[in-house]
Amino acid sequence: MEKKITFISEHNLLEGMLNCRSTSHGAVITHPHPLYGGDMSNPVVECLAMSFNKKNYSTLRFNFRGVGGSEGTYDEGIGEQKDILAAIHFMLDQGISSIHLIGYSFGAWVIAQLKDIPQEIEALIFVSPPVALLPYQQDLSFPLLRMVITGEEDEIAPAGLIEKSLADWNASASLKIVDFADHFFYGSFTALDKIVGDYLSKNRTA
Repeated sequence: MEKKITFISEHNLLEGMLNCRSTSHGAVITHPHPLYGGDMSNPVVECLAMSFNKKNYSTLRFNFRGVGGSEGTYDEGIGEQKDILAAIHFMLDQGISSIHLIGYSFGAWVIAQLKDIPQEIEALIFVSPPVALLPYQQDLSFPLLRMVITGEEDEIAPAGLIEKSLADWNASASLKIVDFADHFFYGSFTALDKIVGDYLSKNRTA
């Protein structure tokens, strides 16, 4: 069962929802753009958390600074990087030593800005990375990227543009395209859950 927790990022107290299912494997899940109503209660974020929970991963979804009950103000993806690192360290403090880092939309973009990925991160998953909306640096490489998921009708994260980006990001990462889905995946949560569940069934390390 999820419980509300708080943790510190710089001088800001952030709120999150923690579901402890495993003492070793976990997932940190980041939410879409705060200026467009994105928060940890977004249905895609909740779906992703449940998908990991069903495979017995502990999960942490949290509100970036300035969102909901989290202190601070929106920082254009800069301070939000520190929020992600603080969330990872919170999980490590719980004893979770192997972590998937999952970003949805803006959350995926913030992850892509991280200069150093902590060694405890086992894998990255991007869901609808907003390649048609937000700027990505040139020559990005993500050795830990395992999978990118987007909708067939997603104009913010178009599959064709993601496929071109993947050639640089990580050519071995898989691209999963959800039929008929747009950026918000309404009506497609079952398909999204199955993609994540199938991935975890094949890739659980212990």
